[in-house]
Amino acid sequence: MSGRFDVSKGVSRSPGGGYENPGLTLDGEYRANEGDEGVKGKGPTRERNSFCTLTLEALPRLDSYSNIKGCNKRPSLGELHGEPTFIKTEEEPVKKKKEIKIGEGHGVKLGWIVGVLIPCLLNIWGVMLFLRLSWVVSQSGIGQSLVIIGISATVCIITTLSLSAISTNGEVKGGGIYYIISRSLGPEFGASVGLILAFANAVAASMNTIGFCSSLNSLLKENGLKIIDNAVNDIRIVGIVALFFMVIICAVGMEWETKAQNFLVVIIFAAIANFLIGSLIGPRTDEAQAQGFHGFSLDVMKDNWGSDYRFSENVNQDFFSVFSIFFPSVTGIQAGANISGDLKDPAEAIPKGTLLSLAISMFSYALFVVFAGGAALRDASGNVTDLALGNFPCASDHSCQFGLHNDYSIMQLMSVWGWLIYAGCFAATISTALTNLLSVPRLLQALGIDHIYPGLIFFSKGYGKAGEPYRGYVLTFFISSAFVVIADLNIIATLISNFYLASYALINFCTFHAALIKPLGWRPTFKFYNMWLSLLGFFMCVLIMFLIDWRTSLVTFAVFFVLYVIVVYRKPDANWGSSTQAQTYKTALLTVQKLATSNEHVKNYQPQVLVLSGPPQNRPALIDLANLITKHNSLLVCAEITREKLYYKARIAKIQAGYDWLAVKKIKGFFVVTDGLQMEHAAKAMMQIAGIGKLRPNVLLIGYKSDWQTCKDEDLEMYFNTMHEAFANRMAVAILRIPDGLDYSVQTSPQENQLANQMSALDDLSNSYLDLTSGSFQLNKAAMEASNVLSQSSLTIPGSKPDTERPSLLTEHMNNGNPSDILKIRKKATAKQQILHEFPGGEKLEKNALDNMRIFDKKYKDGYVDVWWLYDDGGLTILLPYILHTRSVFANCKMRIFALANRHHDLKTEEANMARLLAKFRISYESLTMINDIMEEPDKKTISFFHDLIAGFRTRDNGFKVTDEDLVTLSEKTDRQLRLRELLLKHSRESTLVVMSLPMPRKGLVSAPIYMAWLEALTKDLPPFLLIRGNQAPVITFYS
Repeated sequence: MSGRFDVSKGVSRSPGGGYENPGLTLDGEYRANEGDEGVKGKGPTRERNSFCTLTLEALPRLDSYSNIKGCNKRPSLGELHGEPTFIKTEEEPVKKKKEIKIGEGHGVKLGWIVGVLIPCLLNIWGVMLFLRLSWVVSQSGIGQSLVIIGISATVCIITTLSLSAISTNGEVKGGGIYYIISRSLGPEFGASVGLILAFANAVAASMNTIGFCSSLNSLLKENGLKIIDNAVNDIRIVGIVALFFMVIICAVGMEWETKAQNFLVVIIFAAIANFLIGSLIGPRTDEAQAQGFHGFSLDVMKDNWGSDYRFSENVNQDFFSVFSIFFPSVTGIQAGANISGDLKDPAEAIPKGTLLSLAISMFSYALFVVFAGGAALRDASGNVTDLALGNFPCASDHSCQFGLHNDYSIMQLMSVWGWLIYAGCFAATISTALTNLLSVPRLLQALGIDHIYPGLIFFSKGYGKAGEPYRGYVLTFFISSAFVVIADLNIIATLISNFYLASYALINFCTFHAALIKPLGWRPTFKFYNMWLSLLGFFMCVLIMFLIDWRTSLVTFAVFFVLYVIVVYRKPDANWGSSTQAQTYKTALLTVQKLATSNEHVKNYQPQVLVLSGPPQNRPALIDLANLITKHNSLLVCAEITREKLYYKARIAKIQAGYDWLAVKKIKGFFVVTDGLQMEHAAKAMMQIAGIGKLRPNVLLIGYKSDWQTCKDEDLEMYFNTMHEAFANRMAVAILRIPDGLDYSVQTSPQENQLANQMSALDDLSNSYLDLTSGSFQLNKAAMEASNVLSQSSLTIPGSKPDTERPSLLTEHMNNGNPSDILKIRKKATAKQQILHEFPGGEKLEKNALDNMRIFDKKYKDGYVDVWWLYDDGGLTILLPYILHTRSVFANCKMRIFALANRHHDLKTEEANMARLLAKFRISYESLTMINDIMEEPDKKTISFFHDLIAGFRTRDNGFKVTDEDLVTLSEKTDRQLRLRELLLKHSRESTLVVMSLPMPRKGLVSAPIYMAWLEALTKDLPPFLLIRGNQAPVITFYS
């Protein structure tokens, strides 16, 4: 093992599951082991060959920071801290997901010259160099042509600086521009631009192929040869055949493509020199001079310095139309980055090779413009007689056939050897097409491997040792062939100009965004970039896009937007540490800090709910109700309190399981776990420290304790004290009761709790829980549609027998491959059978249990939401039901309000005042009922019912004993609660939901049994019941 010691050599597992060092005694002295080698001397001064036997610590090594699985990793904090580690006696074979590494495995690794410089030069020296640059000079003149080159160079240089900064900020793998942008700005931007760029490269390959075919047509025409018509049809035939052979060359591998490029670049250099020398020598025949080639002179340069825009290529040309045709010729700067996975050192090669290629190519373009404009006329007839007269009559009506304006092959005339210009044109076009064809399949392969777009996964498969994307080559061939059929250079050039500019704009924005946010991971080794220069490059690219063709720009942005939305909607599992993630954190932090210093106002009040839910899957109805209150508006925190001390991995597993359940239910909230404390102390800690700044819970939502009569005294006391702690911390309290209870958790044994702690030995938590990205998750989701409950740990029905052998019923069925058993639940539910499903072992999923779990997760077609607003607690008792009534679950229900009348003799006035108050609050309701008989004595049956509730506490000698003195002291309050029970049974027994003011448990006066008896009397035999008590601060106002 290189670069890292082997812990296993000096460290062994102890019988208790931990690590022990056989070379160290408890007092810290070294104890020699049998077979130790390299020991010199005795005692503590011994020297050893290996440091590993003296410590568990790992030395800083490259392997420890690599993303490659299987590399040696540093010991965990638990191992160093000495926490107990439990080892499974029988290792179950874990089926590992096959890993595909982007860009790794391609056989040849290239340096900066062969891998970046030459591909960039070949990509930049494309079809425009020999076929269209002379036409650009004729339209724009030497001066404006240099401006066009200068603007193009400025955009490319700024983009190259930005690209260099990003590519040196960590390892760059296969995928090129897509990989760089996706890892910088996130998969949404990267995938969108990557797909657009892949399409642009495929089209650019067709454009250069058309250029090759056009040049070949000219050569055949000069020699009196043709295939069909020496025009469009010949271009189509030759173009498709040429594309086929070029794709074959690329598919053979990088080595063959590299050899071909090295040969082609020599030909291009020779062709460039051939043209420059020929321009200096001048014409050698009168015919050449008559065709417009006069040799390099200041007079010709002066005539060609200004612009002469004409109707050409079916367009009235102007500066930006000519610019749009020229710009694709400088879009080869991404050629090296596109094959980043094939480079030895992308961080060094991309900046160095790209900048040098840009300097060489821009200089050569400027030379071509000066030499072409200084040595050839714009218009010439080709008639020697006109030359002798010193005038070309055809120039006046633009009917000449020769000259810069009219002859795309004038460079052959101006060079020393015309055939070498043809060879250079063939080399430039073919080499650029090869580079484009090589990059597209790898880009598609990278997108497919990342599973960004489902349709591209098919093209991610690699073949052979080099992992060549043959399927991508086939797709690229068909796309390029489709555009070869168009056979018009100018139309294609305008289209891909916008695509390239869009990708360059995003590259510049990536650098600007990362430099602006400055995450700790932004440490590029390339320092010659500037944040504001990158922003300028972004705006330049966008501006030029619209100046070239605003229609095509809008189409480009529309395509980009659609691709972006698809990625956002799919939410791929891509955590790449992008700058957008860093910005999300920074924005959230700044917002919370700003919110912390702002003054609260009643108009901006939001109920921020802390739910003592336990594991979310155990109490789905409780969390569903909380979600209805907070959905899209405010904070929701679900909390689980565990008395047992949890080790780190067991704790993380619980938290992850909670978040997974919330994600599947599409509930926006947070899940926290506290362990090792009693309920009231843990709940108090949650109330005091949950949240941050103003983003902290102000409402405590708990489930009703239905076993208060039979539970242990300490459990009842903790439940009761939790409410007191909430009031002491000035929190509102809400208690939910549904007819058959909220809790659907398994009654676990101490052995199971111990087993949960032993999960800290698992290195891969995903093996202990459902794989949410696999097919089993889809099955679980299907089952959840029927039961509306996704259990990451356990599910049972109250009253079922505990089963210590099965910690997870649903999970077990998933793992055992019994999907039909679970999917039958839906069919049985449709049939309205009482028993929907029976698990092996006797546990039954009954229909009423399923209904209770879904009670706040289904739409009610009609019904009533009854609000008993008895006491003024600041308005929370009326605000929460108003929020619930706005949700789709209760939108079809009618809201009825009940309130207490203070004076019997003036009931109408009381009702008018309450109606006026509700109107000012802008709360709509179906009916308003004033209760004026609350002080009447309750019925004897109701009183007898109450005494039956507390009978068990009357006979106790200690603990929670209800004495006669307690009953006398609280007799009036008790009678009031019992009278309310009678009224509730009379008015709200058939309602969908009842919301009522929670009686205040006055500290030191009301005991837990009496208070729970009050709540039992209010809520028993009634529909879902929500008791609410605000913190007496106003939460609703009628002022604007």
